[in-house]
Amino acid sequence: MPNLHDAYGRDLDLNLLRVFAVVAEEGSITRAAARLYVTQPAVSASMRRLTAFVGSDLFAREGRGIVLTARGTELLAAARAYLQPLVAAALAAPGFDPRLTTATVRIGLADSMEALLLPPLLRLLRAEAPGLTLVVLPVQFRTVADTLLQHRVELAVSVADELPRSILRQPISLRRRSASAFVCLYDPRFSKLPKKLTEHDYFARDHVAVSYAGDVRGIVEDATGKVRRVRVSVPSLVSVAEVVDGSSLLATVPALLAEHVLKSRSHLRIVPLPFRLPGAEIELLWARTTDDDPTLRFVRALIPRALRSETHKPQACSP
Repeated sequence: MPNLHDAYGRDLDLNLLRVFAVVAEEGSITRAAARLYVTQPAVSASMRRLTAFVGSDLFAREGRGIVLTARGTELLAAARAYLQPLVAAALAAPGFDPRLTTATVRIGLADSMEALLLPPLLRLLRAEAPGLTLVVLPVQFRTVADTLLQHRVELAVSVADELPRSILRQPISLRRRSASAFVCLYDPRFSKLPKKLTEHDYFARDHVAVSYAGDVRGIVEDATGKVRRVRVSVPSLVSVAEVVDGSSLLATVPALLAEHVLKSRSHLRIVPLPFRLPGAEIELLWARTTDDDPTLRFVRALIPRALRSETHKPQACSP
């Protein structure tokens, strides 16, 4: 039996079979053309091409209409056996049951999101999709677009700058402090800070900086034009709490992350910064080509729920 590859090699346009089926059902070139929203000559030309391909007449004149020949009847039965499942497959809703899925989803997370998002997200997955596996990769605003476009991850939660139109973005609404998106995190056992920190106090202290470029510059230097006394620079926010704990170093971190840290390190403290830093919105990002994937759509819906459940919990106090 010839396969589709053979048919393509012989220049068979499979759309001819659809036109043929409609002509056979209508018994008229004219009525078939009206049903297909094409001209009568176009339908006639299609039937001539199919007849030439088959090598046998498919219709015969009968009165004012046309009827199938024996070869045409045989072809119609075979064509319907293929066309009907194709139509059904095209119209069927994608089958996805989160309770049964064993899919693996690769997700890129900004460093501030790992501790904040993963625990509540895993709790939701355990309850709603226990067989789904997450693979987490680090991303940041400079790398997230390439990471998505090169398919190293399927979803990302991060701050992002300008993105190509091939990447879709959804802001994630979170509870934020009204004064600033950043705060100063410190250990009061080793650093005595006033409740209202001044710029002089801030820049007179030693700091831990987060630099994705491998230097001692960070968001404070970029925003204020002033230079901190940086004693250590780390490549991500993940280790900042460990560095601050038990030291006299100050860390400038997102307020949401600082509040999360205080839940497990209640002896640390936070104070507002003496200047404003530009806040950046956390967004959920994914490639346009995966927008209709049912598994990814399910996980995309869980992520804002997970973050809201975490950030709406009562926060630790900072005297």
